Amino acid sequence: MKTGLATRPLSAAILCAVVCFCSSAYAQRTSNSNNSSKYSGDEYPDVIELDPFGGVSVFGEVVNGLGEKLANGGTAGGRVAWNFSRHWGIEANYNFMINNVRLMVPIAPGLPSYIFGNQIQYGAIDPVFNFTPRGSRVQPYLTGGIGLAAFHPVGKARQEAVARDAIFHSAALTSDGIKPALNYGAGIKFHVSDHFGVRFDVRGFWSHNPTFGLPSSSATGIYIPSGKNLNGVQATLGAVIYFGQKRAPAPPPAPPPPPPPLNAGSITGAEGTLCQGRPITLHSTASDPAGHTLTYAWKLNGSPSGSNSPDFSFTPNNAGDFTVEVTVTDSTNPSRTVTAGPVTLSVQAYTPPQISAVSATPNELTCAADVNGVHTANLSGQATGSACGGNLTYKWTVSEGSVTNDTSPNATFDSSTLTFEGGAQGQTKTVTATLTVTDETGKSASQSTNILVKCPPQFVRLPDIVFKKNSARVNNCGKRILIEEAAPRVASGDYDIVLVGHRDTDEEVNLPGQRRGRRRVPGHSLDEQRVLNAAAVLSGDTGTCANVDRARIRVDWVGTDQTSTPEPGLCGTSSRPATKERRGAQVTAADKNRRVEVYLVPRTSQAMPPAVKNIKPLPEGEVRALGCPK
Repeated sequence: MKTGLATRPLSAAILCAVVCFCSSAYAQRTSNSNNSSKYSGDEYPDVIELDPFGGVSVFGEVVNGLGEKLANGGTAGGRVAWNFSRHWGIEANYNFMINNVRLMVPIAPGLPSYIFGNQIQYGAIDPVFNFTPRGSRVQPYLTGGIGLAAFHPVGKARQEAVARDAIFHSAALTSDGIKPALNYGAGIKFHVSDHFGVRFDVRGFWSHNPTFGLPSSSATGIYIPSGKNLNGVQATLGAVIYFGQKRAPAPPPAPPPPPPPLNAGSITGAEGTLCQGRPITLHSTASDPAGHTLTYAWKLNGSPSGSNSPDFSFTPNNAGDFTVEVTVTDSTNPSRTVTAGPVTLSVQAYTPPQISAVSATPNELTCAADVNGVHTANLSGQATGSACGGNLTYKWTVSEGSVTNDTSPNATFDSSTLTFEGGAQGQTKTVTATLTVTDETGKSASQSTNILVKCPPQFVRLPDIVFKKNSARVNNCGKRILIEEAAPRVASGDYDIVLVGHRDTDEEVNLPGQRRGRRRVPGHSLDEQRVLNAAAVLSGDTGTCANVDRARIRVDWVGTDQTSTPEPGLCGTSSRPATKERRGAQVTAADKNRRVEVYLVPRTSQAMPPAVKNIKPLPEGEVRALGCPK
């Protein structure tokens, strides 16, 4: 006896249906022109579907017992679907199938197999997934669900069962009751018009096999084993009536949104002072939110100028007002244009720097020889420049001498830097101080003022007369200085002679006293005696001495003070020719502090050389008594 379920023909049928469906679904998903919906929003004609259908139903044999087999038959029914979203729907369906039952194995040799008429009624609720959106012209789909199936032998079959009960023991044949049953499959729907279409559906059927009240086993009559499964497949073709909202015509494609307007921005770069002859560079800050390339058209005083650039430069050749504007255009859409400006630029004229005043305070000075005079003057100048000239720089110059702080409006002139010729006559010099002011363009202006510098008559210093240690005797070299250099200069009448005596720190302070008759006269200090002896050489008027008016000689002696610098006149060691000295009268550079300074002082001058501490008139009586020293 067969113990399995023969399902190969049925499986082949289901496989063929699935392959057909998948091919159709793929074709629909890749064909936009066929599958695209021509409806918009919720205005679909297929929200509700009514589907009357008919077709064939085929079942496999239950290969157990007597080989229960539902014969191939027909099916008819209807479906009601609600497509509640673009791809999903739910469907209620009712099937009425006529499939006679045949027990393939006879109960005894020589007897025919047992056959009786059978009707199946099946109802189910199935979700449906549509591969294309609601409203598409072609909609392949998948479905599956569970329902209830009732198997009913026809009335004639029951009568025949009773009549043949003696042979087949078939009087127990009745309806099988209601059994749960699954259905699953796929299909495709075609919109013929908005409210009518056709539908092809292939799906499988599964349930427990019906026993129709017969026993599950028997040795004498027909029987059907219980607990087995029944498999079948349906192929149906039906009409589809669509109910839904009124179809709305496909809306025209929305026009592209207009591009945002150009941003005109502003014209920048005209900050600060604008000057005639100086380049001016401007910049347009216009922009396009769409990011397109922009073109630029500049105008200067209403006339096109410059180039296609966001930057514009020009050099005004005159002062006054200039107007500038720029028109910016989208290079890809010339209708998009915007203008910035016009802006007015005020250009100033250039004027060179001008000096309004130059002065020197005071404007009269004295030379360095006048130690008590005023030697410096404050130089000041006032100048103005134009905004277009930039910052001013200052430079002071003088025709002679030197000036400090010479690169500022206020400087200082120093008359002590002037040089004057020595002499008994007073001298004057006029110094011109000039201020030159220059701006950043290189243009300049100059103005001068004069300073009068007066120099009184000046003393002349002759070489010092140098003495041997603790001696006041004037040697031959000293006499030559007094007789050959000092006396002739005094004879001109322009000078007086000033003698300043010194002694060294290692010398005696006073000379020994001298006897005059019965009296002994105290000796003078060494430095004083040296001065008196030098004056006697100048005025002795006998022998080798000169004849200088003693009233023209003034004297001072300062002891060991050495604040003035020694200038020893050593014959034979200087530019003077060597002179033969008496024995014991030779002096050297080591004796330079044992000296008498010799000055020629202009007769009209009240100023004394710095070495003089307490000027005195010459004691003529004492000098006359000395005669001409040997």
